[in-house]
Amino acid sequence: MKKTSTRLADGRELLYYDSRGDAERDAVDHRPLDAVTTTAEIRHDVLLRDSVAIASHRQDRTYHPPADECPLCPSREGSPSEIPAADYEVVVFENRFPSLAGDAGRCEVVCFTSDHDASFADLTEEQAGLVLGAWTDRTAELAGLPQVKQVFCFENRGAEIGVTLGHPHGQIYGYPFITPRTELMLRSLASHRARTGRNLFDDVVAREREEGVRVVLEGEHWIAFVPYAAHWPFEVHLHPRRRVPDLRDLGDAARTEFPQIYLELLRRFDRIFGTGEPPTPYIAAWHQAPFEGEERDAFGLHLELFTIRRTSGKLKFLAGSESGMSVFINDVPPEAAARRLREVASK
Repeated sequence: MKKTSTRLADGRELLYYDSRGDAERDAVDHRPLDAVTTTAEIRHDVLLRDSVAIASHRQDRTYHPPADECPLCPSREGSPSEIPAADYEVVVFENRFPSLAGDAGRCEVVCFTSDHDASFADLTEEQAGLVLGAWTDRTAELAGLPQVKQVFCFENRGAEIGVTLGHPHGQIYGYPFITPRTELMLRSLASHRARTGRNLFDDVVAREREEGVRVVLEGEHWIAFVPYAAHWPFEVHLHPRRRVPDLRDLGDAARTEFPQIYLELLRRFDRIFGTGEPPTPYIAAWHQAPFEGEERDAFGLHLELFTIRRTSGKLKFLAGSESGMSVFINDVPPEAAARRLREVASK
């Protein structure tokens, strides 16, 4: 993998990731852009003990542009975009409308492919491996920023999720704090170890392998299963068989196998509801250990993949119980979801 760093017209960093070592990247961004100004601010909720990003400048971000004005497609004559090059493999750049900025963290955009009409599931294994390389590299780079305590790589897909740009892309957040979800997992880890002397992530994976009924697919280095207490109608957790705290610690064999496993999962998601249905909306979220803390080495890197579609033509809304009290009600038994995901395996 070759990484080439450059700057956009307003000073934001842009990085090309290429599979070929001889790739040349010298295109210049000639757009007349003003310097990025943000209002990003972190406020602490004293009752819930969590943090909220206040970012009013995001009200002006690009919203459902026509395909020929997509800011994530390669630039062409008369239609400059966020990527000055005429083509690319994988690109990462600082978000023009970040939720987190400066001392409040960092937000980046990851473009998985230059093909506007593709999705992650359409990538080849080589292309998906290059994206994994970019995620890993960005985790390592952001770990060096003093204001960043945790890195979150994720993809939102589908208008139902709230995606405002249709081009296949994801984001990377460098949080200036440990997120509430991770804090809760860390507390659970410490409590489980104090009670049993064992690692909770190891025990969860061991239970799913032993019971088998919720396992969706398993490779030599990865296992994917619907969790016992799944929150979402179709939700899969993907764990490396050898527990590691973050993407930087994956071994070569796990990196090689990841594209095979992950692409198969995404393709199954698109077949859950049968032919004729629009692409399944989903969120794919990497959970990585924070960079500091006693429980870092005990944390288990994993990816959570879930959809808000509960059946054909119907969405799972976060209504009173979920939004008001954080108590999820799932209409699809996890065992039934796992069975369906096994039924739609590639032939």
